[in-house]
Amino acid sequence: MAVFLRGDVVLAWLVFSDRQGSKRRPVLVVHDFGDDDLLVVPVTSHATRIASNLVVSQWSKAGLRLPSIIRVAKLATLDKSCVERQLGRLAAEDLAKFNQTLAIVCQEIVACKTRGAIALPARSSTHSCG
Repeated sequence: MAVFLRGDVVLAWLVFSDRQGSKRRPVLVVHDFGDDDLLVVPVTSHATRIASNLVVSQWSKAGLRLPSIIRVAKLATLDKSCVERQLGRLAAEDLAKFNQTLAIVCQEIVACKTRGAIALPARSSTHSCG
């Protein structure tokens, strides 16, 4: 059985929420449980303005074809059999930012805050995704 590490970027088959189809999409591995499941978050090239989204600064080093955003608050469980192949790995700087953002998202979940935006510290970025 394959073993994945936090920060691995993989191409996986994701089933649509209506279960009427699937597409191959990049995802970031958050945790490998040591069984058949991975905890992942989606990676997209579509710019969305949510405080918990994180711009991948070194997207080409991560094996991504386009400037991309990690949707940190969109945690999902994925069966390892859905992974087609590894694309790359987040650079250390991007992984550190991901870990920081994930910690804030998890704190918000534990605090049971169900209304309003997630309050993240301001960060500057010269990168934009389109």
